[in-house]
Amino acid sequence: MKKLLLTLLLAFAAGHAPAALAEEEIKLDHILIDRSADVRALQHGAQIFVNYCLNCHGAASMRYNRLHDIGLTDEQIKASLLFTGDKVGDMMTIALTKKDAKAWFGAAPPDLSVIARSKSSELGSGADWLYTYLRSFYRDDSRPTGWNNTVFPNVGMPHVLYELQGTQRLVPVKAEGKPEGEAKGEKAEHVPMVLELEKTGTLTKLQYDETVADLVGYLVWMGEPEAAHRKQLGVLVLIFLSLLLLPCAWWLHHVYWKDIH
Repeated sequence: MKKLLLTLLLAFAAGHAPAALAEEEIKLDHILIDRSADVRALQHGAQIFVNYCLNCHGAASMRYNRLHDIGLTDEQIKASLLFTGDKVGDMMTIALTKKDAKAWFGAAPPDLSVIARSKSSELGSGADWLYTYLRSFYRDDSRPTGWNNTVFPNVGMPHVLYELQGTQRLVPVKAEGKPEGEAKGEKAEHVPMVLELEKTGTLTKLQYDETVADLVGYLVWMGEPEAAHRKQLGVLVLIFLSLLLLPCAWWLHHVYWKDIH
């Protein structure tokens, strides 16, 4: 029995070790405000998505006219979000083929229709992962694109929003009260690293964080446009079932206690 319990404990620990290690390696930042319910934020996020993401990434499960749900008219969609011969009723596809994408980038950029839902994990929601990822690019001259990412190491995607955020570098944390030479010893590889803004972009840090939050909110909404309606419908169904079961509950109460009363 003791051997069996020991085996089960070891198996449990082994199964949870990868998740624990991953949690130590990646710290996700949480979006404090839910942009997926803010119409203006969703409209801004859609604009950022079309201008910066839709060049390489497609959203083949989304039509442009679905943006009516976030308050955009056909005229606004044509004026702000359609830059090619696409029509309002077309899918959000791109001209880049998977063959060309693999030749240019090493791998075809994934479709972003449900990226927020696919990135959900034990470490946090897909929104938290995307929010942290889009703010964690840094310059890395060893990479083909010149960019790397602390959340997705050796990612093939360049930092398309660098004009807005600016340029970051990964630098070692300076330990207070210790000589600088100590960080260059045998244990230098264990020195914690931190992102440092090397060159400012067109937005301040707060403005860039808000822009990324709007973009992530749109990606979350795009993954399930009916989420808000589904939640509202669920509340109404629960209220209806409660009202429906109330007479039955009263009748059962009356039948159960009729001999006593």
